[in-house]
Amino acid sequence: MNADLFLRDMTQLNSVLVTGGAGFVGSHAVEYYAEQGADVTALDNLSRVDTLETADESRNTAAYNWEYIAENYPDVELVEGDIRDEELMEDVVEGHDAVVHTAGQVAVTASIQDPRTDFEVNALGTFNVLEAARKAESDPAVVMASTNKVYGDNVNDIPVREEKTRYWYDDPEYEDGIPESLSIDDCEHTPYGVSKLSADLYVQDYADRGEVDVAAFRMSCIYGTRQFGNEDQGWVAHFAISTLRDEPLTIFGDGKQVRDVLYVKDLIRAYDAFLSDPEGKPAVYNVGGGPDNTTSLLEFIDLLEEKTGERTDVSFDEWREGDQKVYVTDIARARAELDWEPTVDFEEGVERFVDWYENR
Repeated sequence: MNADLFLRDMTQLNSVLVTGGAGFVGSHAVEYYAEQGADVTALDNLSRVDTLETADESRNTAAYNWEYIAENYPDVELVEGDIRDEELMEDVVEGHDAVVHTAGQVAVTASIQDPRTDFEVNALGTFNVLEAARKAESDPAVVMASTNKVYGDNVNDIPVREEKTRYWYDDPEYEDGIPESLSIDDCEHTPYGVSKLSADLYVQDYADRGEVDVAAFRMSCIYGTRQFGNEDQGWVAHFAISTLRDEPLTIFGDGKQVRDVLYVKDLIRAYDAFLSDPEGKPAVYNVGGGPDNTTSLLEFIDLLEEKTGERTDVSFDEWREGDQKVYVTDIARARAELDWEPTVDFEEGVERFVDWYENR
């Protein structure tokens, strides 16, 4: 699908702050706005590799992207700092007309092991961003990277059927995926889901009271170039890199769990659609590849073999806490309100990732 079909008459942003600017999603936001000629500031504390139990220096996304930005976009201001620092956030937000807030603790596993840090980064850190935006004379619009984990175990209350290589919804109400109206209450959550939901609710409150033009984007599985996934987070990249390196993979569960997947550049287009024209827009969006871009873990291993000619050893372990058998995003609100939908299908996106990794 041609992305030009979805170009709109939107305000050109002049000065953009990206929190978590060395992260996978954040670095693509930095690149997107730098390419548009905006003045861009990237803020990151470069801690990601230290907070994920299974990460190592060979998969240090932040270090790689920090260097990538410095080499390719020397006009971008790089600020090493932490969103938990209230005074710093007030200083750095001022003067920008948009904030892309992607900084956060990103893994369910880490949140279970250290829930206090998870809360302080995701909930308090987002509160600091919102307060800084509220106080800033430059009056920036804000987007926040939320997650489908805010729905907790309610997702698993939807009936599913088991097929040969995947699970799928067995309720016609959800044939287009999970809408924003699915309940967030009366269910089990993980600490990660709770901290992100807390941030998400603060976003809605600040939007509803007219304090900040802000929206939370509840993301499904985002993938793409410059992502070094691992067992804790970023499973599409983790599976692809493990296959290319001939490193064994562990699947938690039976591998039939299904996710919709969205190429990262399409995600940034969704962010920009809100930031460039936020007035009157809803404050919550489910964003992902939707029903047309889904895969199970087993199906993805087959696709990787088709694209690379390689197949690594796979073992299976118990289901992990907080996992969902099926999560597919209903993107109807984003399509209607933001004039947006995915333009990169999954096979093309995987080819882009493999080409990048082999030639980086």
